[in-house]
Amino acid sequence: MDLILWRHAEAEPGEPDRGRRLTSKGLKQAERIAAWLESRLPDTTRILVSPADRAQQTALALGRKFRTVDELAPGMGVAALLAAAGWPDSREPVLVVGHQPTLGEAAALLLSGEAASWPVKKGALWWLSTRTRGGTTVVTLKVAIGPDLV
Repeated sequence: MDLILWRHAEAEPGEPDRGRRLTSKGLKQAERIAAWLESRLPDTTRILVSPADRAQQTALALGRKFRTVDELAPGMGVAALLAAAGWPDSREPVLVVGHQPTLGEAAALLLSGEAASWPVKKGALWWLSTRTRGGTTVVTLKVAIGPDLV
């Protein structure tokens, strides 16, 4: 299974938290990563997005259909993210557009096997992949890229 974790791009400060919108810089960040993803993302990819405005705007830059998932809202945990994605059993790739610290915690858990909070920059994307060999599932990092590198 491929699990792609995409942190929402730069957002305005303020309240309510779920209503925060992307800044002009954030819109450009989302467009850069979306353009990079477009040629690489399989057509069968399920796209799951937090209900927060900034995550919705980030996902819209991709121009594909997506599903809003309450379990990906700010403050929800790694278990909710992995359950929503169907990890590790989904047959198709899953792209999750969400928030810190949950995305960094998911990456840390899946790649190191330990609870930690790794930093995922605003607008950045981490692409994880699983392979089963000899009955053991191995998670590898295929790509970690930020909008400043595309």
